Amino acid sequence: MVKKNTAPAEPPLPASFEEAVAELETLVQRMEGGSLSLEDSLAAYKRGVALSGHCRTLLADVQQQVRILEGELLKPFDLQNVQNDAAAGASDA
Repeated sequence: MVKKNTAPAEPPLPASFEEAVAELETLVQRMEGGSLSLEDSLAAYKRGVALSGHCRTLLADVQQQVRILEGELLKPFDLQNVQNDAAAGASDA
């Protein structure tokens, strides 16, 4: 007799970064709560690893898009320049 694998299929990964992070946060809270069985903890851990990898991939894709838009010249963020630009724009109005 052949035993069929009755494990539920993994749900698809969320389309957005924000949805993936929200699901990951929920998983962490459930795991930290300590009420999951060993099997549920393992499933939550596996899902968390998949979500974490998915988030890294999404972030790498966005970083590449920014590099392209900036002509490969990523500039460090300078809050002082942003504030000066905003002040100059306000005085022009």
